Formats: sequence, structure tokens, C-alpha cells
Amino acid sequence: MKIWKILKRFVNVIVVIAVLGFLFVVCLQRFTNNRMSFFNYRLFTVVSGSMEPKYKVGDVLIAKEKDPQDVKVGDSISYLGSIGQFQDKVITHEVVKIEKDKDGKYLFHTKGISNLVEDPLVSEDQYYGVVIYKCVILSFIYRIVGTPIGMLLFIIVPIFYIIGSEVIATFLEKEEEKRKKAK
Repeated sequence: MKIWKILKRFVNVIVVIAVLGFLFVVCLQRFTNNRMSFFNYRLFTVVSGSMEPKYKVGDVLIAKEKDPQDVKVGDSISYLGSIGQFQDKVITHEVVKIEKDKDGKYLFHTKGISNLVEDPLVSEDQYYGVVIYKCVILSFIYRIVGTPIGMLLFIIVPIFYIIGSEVIATFLEKEEEKRKKAK
């Protein structure tokens, strides 16, 4: 019975650490406008249908920082837009052509799969990384947690339940110890 309690606490701690870690990474990227990465990885959420059918709205993508010289035509890259409607928005589109400017810096021609027109030219200074993975589980969670009711039911309530159950369990153990000492 004691092993079951220890196992339950261990699982609770792991769940809390995982949820808080995920929230930390998301907050880190949101508050720094994605300028900081977590061990050279970044999470991005698809917000438009420009890359459908490859990526759907709400998909969570993991991009890895790679040297610009390692990017190939056909790679999906994430970058910070700098012109017009792209200004200060993170965009994930496919590389359709690569060239270098007069200073030897890479310039990427990108385009959404379902878009008819290329994006404004992307310099290597705007480039965040190459999409390496579409996380189905995080995409599912994001779609649920992205709503106020989902956030309440699947994040806030479970965290309060786990913390509350740990506090109550600790309190009950201390009361039991006091009773044993009193006898």
C-alpha cells in the first residue's frame, strides 16, 4: 500500500513538472517574441491555412535551429516577418529557392503551400529554424487548451487537484504521526 502511495505521488510530480515545463516553454517564447529558444528548439502553432494540407490550423510544430547553409529547397522554415502584413509575425512556409546576397548571407524565397504568391524575401537574420516535427499530441492538447473552458478543465483544475491532494495527504500523515505519538 505504501508503494502505491509513493508511485501515485511520483506520477503526480511528473505530471505537474511536464505541464509546468510546457507552460514555461510557451511563455518563454511568447514573452520574448520567439527570440529565445529552448536548447535550440522552438514551438510554433499554425495560425493560418497557408500550409494546408501539410500543416493545419492549430498544429504545433517543433523547429530546430540549423545553420542557414544546411537549409534545402523544400524544407519548411520558421522565420520572423519584417515587411507589410508579415511584420513581427512568425511565419512557417516552404523554401522554394535559396540564394546569397553580396555579403554572402543567405536569402530564402518562401511560400505557403496553398498560397499563390511568394513571401517577401527572408534573410538569414530573420530565420529561426527548420520544422523537424509536427507534434500530434501537443496539437490535440493545444486545440483543447486553446479555449477558456479547456484551459480551466485540463490545466487549472488538474494542477489544483494535484497540489491540493498532496497538501491534504501531507496534512493527514502528520496528523496520523501525532496520534501515534500521543498513544
